[in-house]
Amino acid sequence: MAILKLLRLAGHLLAGALTILLLFPHLNREECSRRVTRWATRLLALFNIQVVVRGRAPTVRAGGAMLVANHISWLDIYVLQSLLPVRFISKAEVQGWPLIGWLAQEVGTVFLVREKKSDAMRVNQVMANHLRAGDLLALFPEGTTSDGRGVLPFYSSLFQPAVEARAQIWPARLRYLDKAGHPSEAAAYYGGMTLAESLWRVARQRGITVEVTFLPLIPYREGLGRRELARLCETVIRGADAGAGSPPGSTVHLPA
Repeated sequence: MAILKLLRLAGHLLAGALTILLLFPHLNREECSRRVTRWATRLLALFNIQVVVRGRAPTVRAGGAMLVANHISWLDIYVLQSLLPVRFISKAEVQGWPLIGWLAQEVGTVFLVREKKSDAMRVNQVMANHLRAGDLLALFPEGTTSDGRGVLPFYSSLFQPAVEARAQIWPARLRYLDKAGHPSEAAAYYGGMTLAESLWRVARQRGITVEVTFLPLIPYREGLGRRELARLCETVIRGADAGAGSPPGSTVHLPA
């Protein structure tokens, strides 16, 4: 069964590549986004992954918006893509993954070389331009993946484009669950685990549930810097684990 899933995945990746090469040049931006969403939904179906959504999904207004989430698995990207027309900020290593990296590049992922400060400046400018154009950008500010049982400290540097573009922020909490509804590490891709090991581990599961909780909107406010935004997002997402914070779908009231 696991091998069959991986064979289907290979076929699905190839179909995605052919769609990008043959159809995308003739489609408008909206239709391309719809096809990416359908493709991501089918990828999750290959692994029998069920997505449960809580709260109100982000909307994008003038100035664009940034979706900020914790990071557990390579599946996170496809989970969010199945729900929203979102552009991701990703580590440069992903660009080197066979076929997957190329697909990510072709659907608009912005890659960052974390070891180079000059590249962070470049990416910040690219992100700000996308936000001003009204895009929805997704950021994983932990800078790496975790086992999903907690939230790692957030890095603040990539929040600067949201400040410059006066963009709104939508925090989101991702959790992978077992059949009993308890946190599960089955989909986690962290530590020294290779992508091949994670793929095999996911393929062996009979089914995985991922819960996406869209948390209260953090509106733009004059004088609120990137560090404050990072701390606020981290607090809100951590609070989701304990059932704390404002009700999903409402607006976070910022300190005066």
